[in-house]
This record gives sequence, C-alpha cells and structure tokens, in this order.
Amino acid sequence: MQTLAKANIRTSEHIFIIDDNDAMAKFLNIMLTNLGYSTYVYSNAFDFLKAIPQVNPSILITDMNMPHMTGVEVQAELVRLERMMPVIFISGKSTVHQSITAMKQGAVDFLLKPVLKEQLISAVESAFKLSEKNIKWTTNKASLETLLKNLAPREREVYELMVLGFNNNEIVKTLTIALPTAKQYKAAVMYKLQIKSLSELINLQSF
Repeated sequence: MQTLAKANIRTSEHIFIIDDNDAMAKFLNIMLTNLGYSTYVYSNAFDFLKAIPQVNPSILITDMNMPHMTGVEVQAELVRLERMMPVIFISGKSTVHQSITAMKQGAVDFLLKPVLKEQLISAVESAFKLSEKNIKWTTNKASLETLLKNLAPREREVYELMVLGFNNNEIVKTLTIALPTAKQYKAAVMYKLQIKSLSELINLQSF
C-alpha cells in the first residue's frame, strides 16, 4: 500500500512512513499531513526499498519490529544504497541490540507507542535539520570531487600532502622537488580549488 498526501505548507519536505499496522500508519499519516508535510505510506519495507522516490529533503519513520524485515534492516539497506536519509524509529518494544545497532547507523530518535504528538514533531524537525545538513554535505563533496579532477597528477600529490598538514620543506623532501617548484604547485592547487588559505583547504577536505 502506498499513498501520497500533500498540504499547503512544508510540501517540499517529504516523509516516508513504514508500518505494517494500518491504524498506526493512518494515524501518523493524518498527523503529519495536517502539519503540511508530504507523506508516503508503505505497509512493508519491500515496497519502499523497491522504488524509493528521489525527493529531498526526506526522512523515514519506520516501525522497529515488522514481519520479514525489521526497521534496523531497512536502515542498514539505506546505508548500503548510500541514501543519507535520517531515520526515526517507532516501537512498542525494542531489544538492546536493535537500539545499539540503530544508533551506530545514525538513528535520529526512538519513539515509543503510543506516540505523543509533541515528541513526533520534535523528532521530525530534528530529522529534517539533519537531512538538510546531509544534502549540503553531499553537494559540497560533489563540488570538491569535480574541482579535484582539474588537478594534474603532481598537483594532486601536493594536495594530498597539504591536507595532511605538510609544510613547504616537508613537501620538498617527500616529493624530491625544489622549494620554488613546491610553492608553484601549492599555488596551482589553491587556484584550481578556488581557495585562499590552508584553513579553507582543510574545511573542503572535511566533506
């Protein structure tokens, strides 16, 4: 089962809901659509994973314990697919192992049934903040990878050493090149990466 509902506000923020309990899925869907979010409801994880809509920003709210595939397994599959989608778990009960695994995989929150509206709103807002951060990280990382393709092989070597914090003399010794040449390569790296300082270079690498 899959339904799509939209309200007049927050429709650019997408929430996927997976729950095999129709009553819970309907409750979450109504509450979130009334708040203005675009919602996609699934009765099982397989339908969700078969064709995940390519929309952003997006988050997932899933039951922890479902037949055939648990919430943690769904989360793990998202990680494998490299879909950086924040996950909120809803559960009547969860094992310690499930909780630890979910946290290691980046779970945003655990909500116990019955779910309180205030708790759900808080968790959803936190998840969307993380989603926006993930989108920015992905965009910046893609931009850096594009810029790095402009570096010549020797410039790429110098870049890697600069990231490691090597100074001019260390670059000279490592690559067995003259000091003026090392400075020339460093200048080329910074020009092609569109940065003006070493701190900017380090910030780029953090993506």
